[in-house]
Amino acid sequence: MSRAALAGEADPRLVRMSVSIQDDAALHSQDILGSQAHVAMLAAQGIVPAAVARKVRRGLEQVRREFASGAIRFDPRLEDVHTHAERRLGEIVGRAAGYLHAGRSRNDQVALDERLFIVESCDRIRRALVGLMRVLLAQARRHQRTLLPGYTHLQRAQPVSLAHHLLAYVEMLGRDRQRVTEVRRRAAISPLGSGALAGTTLKIDRSRTARELGLEGITRNSLDAVSDRDSTIELVFACTLASVHLSRLGEEIVLWTTKEFGFMELADSFATGSSLMPQKKNSDVAELARGRAGTAIGDLVSLLAVVKNLPLAYNRDLQEDKRPLLGAPRMLVETLEALAGAVETARYDPARMREALEGGETLATDAAEYLVERGVPFREAHEAVGKAAAFATGVGQSLASLSLAQWRSFHPKFDRGVSRCFDPERSLARRDIPGGPAPRRVASEIARWEKELKGAR
Repeated sequence: MSRAALAGEADPRLVRMSVSIQDDAALHSQDILGSQAHVAMLAAQGIVPAAVARKVRRGLEQVRREFASGAIRFDPRLEDVHTHAERRLGEIVGRAAGYLHAGRSRNDQVALDERLFIVESCDRIRRALVGLMRVLLAQARRHQRTLLPGYTHLQRAQPVSLAHHLLAYVEMLGRDRQRVTEVRRRAAISPLGSGALAGTTLKIDRSRTARELGLEGITRNSLDAVSDRDSTIELVFACTLASVHLSRLGEEIVLWTTKEFGFMELADSFATGSSLMPQKKNSDVAELARGRAGTAIGDLVSLLAVVKNLPLAYNRDLQEDKRPLLGAPRMLVETLEALAGAVETARYDPARMREALEGGETLATDAAEYLVERGVPFREAHEAVGKAAAFATGVGQSLASLSLAQWRSFHPKFDRGVSRCFDPERSLARRDIPGGPAPRRVASEIARWEKELKGAR
């Protein structure tokens, strides 16, 4: 909040509203890295003496260490991380600090800090995504022969293997990993040199600065560069969608660990107890994953609302992007790592899962398709098996226990072979299509993902 052309001190109420150091101090490393690259470029271009640039870079390194150790005390009058760093640099190197800001503005400086933070965050998120994907794959490999009902509308639907079920989450996280990679690629360009909105008259070398920072290129329009928050929004969106996927996994863990389902038990190290009821074992890790998706969605909406009506170029509204930007990646990585531990250490109950398949109701579609293979239109076959299911429920029988005579009372095309429809292993083996749950298809998918993630970071 520069007041160089204004008379008097800022009102304390404005200062309290404007201060951002409590949030953007987290960007100190990126801010100092950008400043070091900038002053090196200024020296290479002859804008700043080389000796001064070396002194400034050493001073900035000391500032970085002091930020990291907590030695720098925050002063609300200095407002943000950039001013704190610049003021402390001046205390260390004196007048030489005044050379640092040539050829840049606070606007392109903060835009650079955010892009560097996004690049680093994407790398952390990708590592955490891979970690959970590997845990899911390891469990899938162990449970290729573990069968359970797949559900639609939370009603038992058709049999699948636990491996196939877990691979569905690997697919989701794989798409998240792709999205984060794309966010990183678009973020990895330097806005530095765009100035406040219209660049600078100094003969700077923007590409040199970008290369030193490990970025892939430079922005092409100075107005857009200082006001663009697309990469910030994209990162928060990617975090939000990944959080939604983790929420779905969390919901299933909550359900599966209930006595009513009993498919899964969390290790004690990933469960919590009750302050009142000593028998309780709560799946808080999964519930927090579910709840944090709401926070992520709120962060995304708030960020979109901040930028939705801003004219070019920079506006102070953009200060409000820090909390979503800084919070979303941290929260996602924490959740990914916690769920990875929970899934890896959980105990699964194949017998209870298989018990849920008893009675044959989840194989009703197989009986309908049995008729289709004998020339019956599917709708007719569907109706016949539906009547059989209703009859079985009414007389307290299971579908699998109906006699041939009973089956023929619903459609004359049924023969003795209908009994084979109620073998879950046989049903899965026959679902041998790409993307299907047949054992050989599942094994192939596990191998494909293991190969893709080998050496991934």
